[in-house]
Amino acid sequence: MIGIVDYDIGNLRSVQKAFQHVGGEAVFVRSPEEIARVDALVLPGVGAFGDCVRSLAKSGMWDATLAWAKSGGKPFFGICVGYQMLFESSEEAPGEKGLGIFAGEVRKFSDRHGLKIPQIGWNTVAVRQPGAPLLAGISDGDYVYFVHSYYAAPRDASLVALETTYGDTFASAVARGNLIATQFHPEKSQRAGLRMLKNFVELGREANPVASHK
Repeated sequence: MIGIVDYDIGNLRSVQKAFQHVGGEAVFVRSPEEIARVDALVLPGVGAFGDCVRSLAKSGMWDATLAWAKSGGKPFFGICVGYQMLFESSEEAPGEKGLGIFAGEVRKFSDRHGLKIPQIGWNTVAVRQPGAPLLAGISDGDYVYFVHSYYAAPRDASLVALETTYGDTFASAVARGNLIATQFHPEKSQRAGLRMLKNFVELGREANPVASHK
């Protein structure tokens, strides 16, 4: 069972439908007690960094989400601002603290390249962790869908799973163990995105093989 953290941010239904499309069972979780009953956790996020961190804190699920993501072994998927929130801070919201799972900050795209900000639309990825299980079936040059003005800059380069260039080259995904997070929207990214979600579904089943065979 995959839990999607519902903290009153964005349209979560599209994420749920994408997981269902690849054979996963996904439910919305709205309390620490509900989080404790799922096998894998997804933290989506759209809009502004500050709004998202404040809403997660207000929902009462900050600590439970943080504990899950820090566990190292439990499957966790951060999406868009849900990815950015894993870092310490963002230029978009000075003074607001992220979950701090990873060292680094979220930065705004430079305007020196003459590109439209935000980046909206399709762009390619370059694989930097070819052996990561959650990237099985993902190749250099695959297209994914972005909507963002800011990107995460991890201090630990070994975290970078996928890179993308939009004027600046940035980490479009990070991965460590059973945790993956993407700046792009996998639920909108057709083949590549759905393959990543399917990989995550399989990881959740491996985390609870008894439940998956009921």
